[in-house]
Amino acid sequence: MKIVTAITALLLFVLTCFAQSGKPLLVGAERMADYLPTLAGKNVGLVVNHTSIVGPNQTHLVDTLLAQKITVTKVFAPEHGFRGLADAGQEIKTETDPKTGLPVISLYGNTKKPTPEHLKGLDVVIFDIQDVGTRFYTYISTMHYVMEACAEAGIPVIILDRPNPNGFYVDGPIMEDKYKSFVGMHPIPVVHGLTVGELAQMINGQHWLANGIQCKITVVPCFGYTHQTMYQLPVKPSPNLPNMEAIYLYPSLCFFEGTIMSVGRGTDMPFQIYGHPDFAIGGYEFTPKRMPGAKNPLYNGKQCLGFELQEFGQDYFERTCKLDFQWLIQSYKYFESIGKGADFFNSFFEKLAGTPKLREMIINDYSSEEAGAQWQADLDKYLTMRQQYLLYPDFTK
Repeated sequence: MKIVTAITALLLFVLTCFAQSGKPLLVGAERMADYLPTLAGKNVGLVVNHTSIVGPNQTHLVDTLLAQKITVTKVFAPEHGFRGLADAGQEIKTETDPKTGLPVISLYGNTKKPTPEHLKGLDVVIFDIQDVGTRFYTYISTMHYVMEACAEAGIPVIILDRPNPNGFYVDGPIMEDKYKSFVGMHPIPVVHGLTVGELAQMINGQHWLANGIQCKITVVPCFGYTHQTMYQLPVKPSPNLPNMEAIYLYPSLCFFEGTIMSVGRGTDMPFQIYGHPDFAIGGYEFTPKRMPGAKNPLYNGKQCLGFELQEFGQDYFERTCKLDFQWLIQSYKYFESIGKGADFFNSFFEKLAGTPKLREMIINDYSSEEAGAQWQADLDKYLTMRQQYLLYPDFTK
């Protein structure tokens, strides 16, 4: 009876969405009729965080499934933790969720891949996390390791798909295998143009799991989504992506994390500003400070000068459908002009770029457009390969 009631509520939600916008959109988790029956009588593990919400009341998937008498026995948490409050890079500890009493197993820190002991007793694992569509956003790395561990243990994975807010374009260099890391595990562009469900299919289809094994996956797709949908996230996906402006700028500005520049961690505008204490150009001043989500920000307590980029939001990237390296190039040129060019990049830059070529192009005075032209042939090959894994109507080039 409760399942029927929940499904009825979701149908009413769909009708309400349609009446308001004419374009109903349901995420995979909200299509409960497509996956609840398969969970009956099974021990279920969930890979979730604070973005795993269901329905108009934004109820967490854990609470939703428990209310339907589904036997959830374990929760696995990615970077930023189950509640999404931890800093980037902060080690997440295994704990017990005080609300449900469920064990929460960390998949960020020393153990990024579920162990056989973690998976013991599970019949199925569900992955439901909101991604932002970039190769270096680590939720998709967690999905890779979950698929790999479940494939090795013979446990099926259900992926409850969610829209990609940057899914309306593809751009950036393809990762070279030498630079594989937790911030880049697959030979895909920086902006890959896939939902997590589509990427999971690609990981399987291209045999990217260890030893070429494949995971038995079922993707519950979104309803009403296309790769031209400008999806507005209902909750921030991580502490330093607080709004859609930051989410659109993130693919271009994250490269600054491999340099001496601040991207505004420790302010109320992370990934919408950038600067440095010795940067003598730009008219925007900010001073990073310790706060939730930024316990030890770069240049804590030091005034930085730089630029505020909120105007480069949805409209700009929707029109250009390109990464923008002009800010990175301008910043390098400035520090080179004052004799500090050699200090500008750090070793993390290649992991983010997935190649040494981007650093070389910036040092050799390529423009943003000239840099992009260097990987266009690789992108064309990727776009052709990508087509076989799409679940939704594609964007038009």
